[in-house]
Amino acid sequence: MNTTIRGRKGEDLAAESYQKQGFAVLKRNYRFGRAEVDIIAKKDDTLAIVEVKWRSNNYFGDPQSFVSKKQQRSLITAANHYVNSNGLDVHVRFDIVSIVGKQPKVDIQIIENAFYPFL
Repeated sequence: MNTTIRGRKGEDLAAESYQKQGFAVLKRNYRFGRAEVDIIAKKDDTLAIVEVKWRSNNYFGDPQSFVSKKQQRSLITAANHYVNSNGLDVHVRFDIVSIVGKQPKVDIQIIENAFYPFL
């Protein structure tokens, strides 16, 4: 499976996980400037800005450790744009979905509040 297909499948798995928790997936692959948010999901007054990371194994570290400070800043910028453009009054949290393994056996973990917007 190439990285594009695996990335799309990872986003599908993550979106399903959020929907099972009662979230509505509002956007996928939201772009603002150079930033891209994999998933934007909402439940009640919480907006989850989600980055999905999938690795075949965690030999070189957990997938969430591959979200750099620069990428975090980009996600924060894109989230601010989305919230302001849509006039939302919500609590924003930044989640990372960590996927480890190969299909069909994968371990999916949602890390809520993986980082905070005051870097």
